[in-house]
Amino acid sequence: MSARERLQHPAAWWLWGLGLATAASRTTNPVLLLLVIGVCVVVVLERRDPSTPNPLIAFLVIGAAIVMFRVVMTVVLGNGIRGETVLLTLPRIPLPEWAASVRIGGPVSLESLLFAGYDALRLAAILACIGAANALASPRRLLRYLPATLYDVGTAVVVGLTFAPQLLTDARAVRSARALRGHDGRGMRELARLAVPVLETAFERSLGLAASMESRGYGRAIRTSPQGRRAASLLAVVGVLGVLAGLYGLLDSSVGGLLGLPLLLVGVLVASSSLVVGASRDGRSGHRRDPWTWTESLTVASGAVAGGVLIAAGVGAWSGIVPSQQAEAPAVPVLAVLAVLVAALPAWFTPRPRSVAA
Repeated sequence: MSARERLQHPAAWWLWGLGLATAASRTTNPVLLLLVIGVCVVVVLERRDPSTPNPLIAFLVIGAAIVMFRVVMTVVLGNGIRGETVLLTLPRIPLPEWAASVRIGGPVSLESLLFAGYDALRLAAILACIGAANALASPRRLLRYLPATLYDVGTAVVVGLTFAPQLLTDARAVRSARALRGHDGRGMRELARLAVPVLETAFERSLGLAASMESRGYGRAIRTSPQGRRAASLLAVVGVLGVLAGLYGLLDSSVGGLLGLPLLLVGVLVASSSLVVGASRDGRSGHRRDPWTWTESLTVASGAVAGGVLIAAGVGAWSGIVPSQQAEAPAVPVLAVLAVLVAALPAWFTPRPRSVAA
């Protein structure tokens, strides 16, 4: 297999996906968010191994369901946005005084629907980035490169990311089987009957994966001292508290960014120290490690460019990054569009999987 026909390092694809997800989290512009989703689809179509399932479809379906659910709940319950353009007025149900802040029915404005749609589309774009990384690099391959301290947590995450998209496939299979037996497959009662066979299939698959992983050496004995475990746990707790305090300082304008950024950096440093301490006392062996070449570096850089430019745009309050909920087309910053398009370049310069090359 040539250098252009290999599987790229899984960490490169996940770092690329995280950079693109960071870019999506900093804007509510629907043009930019749809462009992020389009970039994910293009890269997956060009560089996914066809021999593996495509979980991106399930993530896109979940994202579309989130957008629809958010819009419907806004129509029924509202979201506190009072706009001037009233589309329709629903019959309002009176509520007691203790629920005065909640409404059921009433006027539905275009501004409230735009706010709900933009915010839900941002979450859908983030899910698309995670689904793209999951489709391009199997979480099982990424598990080999996690620090030894995060091995158990990483195993649980891998099992979840592997089997969660398959629940939709299992549900369709069970519904088809019930349809062949004369059930129409409609209604809440029929939907509830799908839960037991779907969950049973998921549990059986999880037990089978656990047995196969243990037979291949994934279930290993940990040889650490009590002092090492206490030190790693203490550093991890202090690091997480520092990260949370730093993020709160960055998000709350009344606290100030000068207080939040130092706490965030200290928290990340302490949390990284806990990983180093835990990994030094729990050695792991490797076999046939994936190479890291210039294509991996450029892939990570393309995702970092998108995330960095959108972060700068959010801090600088560029026009169009957070559009107003008005009945007009939002402004689209050209530099942000170019930054997102840079993230699509790995679809052409990265190595192709062997089945795609064939």
